[in-house]
Amino acid sequence: MEEVGLIYHHTADGPYWDETAAWEFAAKEIEEIERATREIHHMALAAAQRVIDEERYTELGIPPAAVPLIKAAWYAEPPSLYGRLDLAYNGVDPPKLLEYNADTPTALVEAAVAQWYWLQDVSPSADQFNSIHEGLVEKWKELAPWAPIHFAHVDAIEGEDLMTVTYLRDTAQQAGLETRGLAMHDIGWDGEYFVDLDEALIRTLFKLYPWEWLVEEPFAAHLPGAVTWIEPIWKMLLSNKGILAVLWEMYPDHPNLLPAYCDGPRGMLRYVKKPLLGREGANVTIVDGSFTEANDGEYGEGGFVWQQMASLPKREAVIGSWLIDQIPRGIGIREPKRGTRITTNLGRFVPHRMR
Repeated sequence: MEEVGLIYHHTADGPYWDETAAWEFAAKEIEEIERATREIHHMALAAAQRVIDEERYTELGIPPAAVPLIKAAWYAEPPSLYGRLDLAYNGVDPPKLLEYNADTPTALVEAAVAQWYWLQDVSPSADQFNSIHEGLVEKWKELAPWAPIHFAHVDAIEGEDLMTVTYLRDTAQQAGLETRGLAMHDIGWDGEYFVDLDEALIRTLFKLYPWEWLVEEPFAAHLPGAVTWIEPIWKMLLSNKGILAVLWEMYPDHPNLLPAYCDGPRGMLRYVKKPLLGREGANVTIVDGSFTEANDGEYGEGGFVWQQMASLPKREAVIGSWLIDQIPRGIGIREPKRGTRITTNLGRFVPHRMR
């Protein structure tokens, strides 16, 4: 795993990469996941359009300073690279959307690379729903006019963010693009442009850094400048869990959606309460009749969404369905830590194959 870039295969709590089991899918099940991914994505874009048209930014906790930037980026249609839908799927009911990680999705190296090498070693005659790598290289080739591309992240020396950005930068280089890397805190402002440590102009920037943090930075006033941001700022709307309530409002009883509301559980007896801007299961509460489980965290001040609980397989798992350039390209599977039903950063990644 380390040889293919998965240096974070263990956490302080034990293995993160888990080879003791594998999920196996029939072709028709993969086709169902792929179809649902396409449809949910298109519905999510329509939901974002409604938020913009009806100016419902306050419901999603979007700060006023971000609104004109979102509108400008939405209509200018700057490049967008990737996203990950988190789905609940038990093989019986249609896949259900849990949330859309459209701005800073991770678990990419394990989905695109690690499980592919696992398949070649363990089940070389089997197949896998996984053309994530090929999709990334193809998309970067389309983005050649935007090169050189800078790649920035938070932790500069180790960890998941580093390897995610390193991998994405490598796919851009495989596509023939000139790239440069730096840490987010090393981005400078020369009075007119954003620059790197060599004073080189940052023309296009891939940043593994959430937009809700970026718009609160001291240099946020300069964001309308000449930089092309990947992902674009309108992705804030899709990554915000308030979009789940907008989707349910627009497409009630859709087979790939779960009831979701921003004003409380509305009589639901089985539901999950999520912060609008949460990560890795922080500040999530599960209510299942008389059963309750809750996680602490640093999120929740911006509001919550209440979503009906989904029916998961016996060995609970979340399917991360990857879109590259709006095309479904593969899946990765996360199981919660034993003894909990909330998927956190201590959960495990389990590979898959097709029969």
